[in-house]
Amino acid sequence: MSEAPLAGMLVADLSRVLAGPLVGQTLADLGARVVKVERTGAGDDTRGWAPPRSATGSTYFDSANRGKESLQLDLVDPADQALARELVARADVVIENFKPGTTARLGLDRDALLAAHPRLVWCSISGYGAAPGGADRAGYDFVIQATSGLMHVTGEADGPPTKAGVALVDVLTGKDATAGILAALLRRERTGVGGLVEVALLSSAQAALVNQLQAVLGSPTLEPRVVDPRPSSEPMRAGSAHPSIVPYQLLATADAPLAVAVGNDAQFRALCRELDVAALADDARFATNADRVAHRDALVPLLEEALAHAPAADWEQRLLSAGLVAGRVRTISEGLALAREVGLDPTRELHGPAGRGTTLASPIRIDGDARTSPIPPPLLGQHDAALRVWLTTN
Repeated sequence: MSEAPLAGMLVADLSRVLAGPLVGQTLADLGARVVKVERTGAGDDTRGWAPPRSATGSTYFDSANRGKESLQLDLVDPADQALARELVARADVVIENFKPGTTARLGLDRDALLAAHPRLVWCSISGYGAAPGGADRAGYDFVIQATSGLMHVTGEADGPPTKAGVALVDVLTGKDATAGILAALLRRERTGVGGLVEVALLSSAQAALVNQLQAVLGSPTLEPRVVDPRPSSEPMRAGSAHPSIVPYQLLATADAPLAVAVGNDAQFRALCRELDVAALADDARFATNADRVAHRDALVPLLEEALAHAPAADWEQRLLSAGLVAGRVRTISEGLALAREVGLDPTRELHGPAGRGTTLASPIRIDGDARTSPIPPPLLGQHDAALRVWLTTN
């Protein structure tokens, strides 16, 4: 294995819950030393988000804190504030998701510390940004899914708005923040200066709306769209269907739904051939993708009628063999089995003071290796003694 990309770098992870901790975990997977600062006696909020429980408190905590050392600090206490400042002074990267303005009240004035340590990269994650009007609003993933517009386009057409099955906005924000940090570190290699990376959950959620949001804005090369405030002017919920591609959705089979994704007219013709309804590809209503979008309500029942002759697993294999893109809906466990089947090796075994455990492997592969820290999520305060000695030793 080649040297880890971030070997020798120190990260002070002052964040909690999910978005920030995911950043720290990713940097740990890439080789950085990550010290997680937690509230004395309580720790990260997610240690108590159970069941399911684990040796650290919860499997929720475990999902975002692999590869870290845990240091308990009371940031209201002047002595512990001094230790936190010393940690920041030694760090290459700081991650925090306090409400804007909080760090200054805790003796960790961001601007002052950046001025004192020009090579430092400081990442601030917030719900709605630091500008007036947003700074005072706390942000949790679930509420951001609602306020960003994401929930408005998620769910069945005749059903209520629905959140994603995971804290998707936190995950996306964590990835955006990681990209910003790595870019700032790369710039530092050229200039010797770090800087401030700011990411807001609302911004990451809206960036993730990609085509749906751009449909509201219009084309940047044409006249901007004038948005009608009535709900009918906005993209709406459509279940698994795609607003601009057909078929690109779940289709019923003899026993279970099958995800079918047809990205061009040649694929549609191949799909019709495999479903033994080749004549549909010659129907003028379905000749092009634009035609299929316009006649979605006529096409989908015809495809499902053909699919009703066999179970989803049989169709999946048949369509895959024909080079088409399809897959049956799997449980999380079945999804892990599929990852093993295709050779992705999705999990890693970890060994630590709490015993043996399993973690999801990092999705990032470098030189053929999935960069996954071998260090298990820490017990609360597990590294207190050693870190306090280190921080008070020149």
